[in-house]
Amino acid sequence: MFYDGGTFMGGMHWVWWIFWVALVGVIVFYGWGRPSEQRRRPRETPHEVLQRRLASGEIAPEEYEKRRGLLDRDAGAKT
Repeated sequence: MFYDGGTFMGGMHWVWWIFWVALVGVIVFYGWGRPSEQRRRPRETPHEVLQRRLASGEIAPEEYEKRRGLLDRDAGAKT
């Protein structure tokens, strides 16, 4: 009743192989570009983060000076 000489089931077998290969290809293609995006944009230093936050108004100048002093003190202790 369902046997047609093996062509239908053989065809389905190849359809599934194509599906899985295409799925893996899509995952690799979209995942491949992620590390290069991180390399293009260098990571901000703590001092740059503080400067950006001061410029955007997130922190007051007094808070900036206090935190910068802490960063400078900690940097001097590590060396």
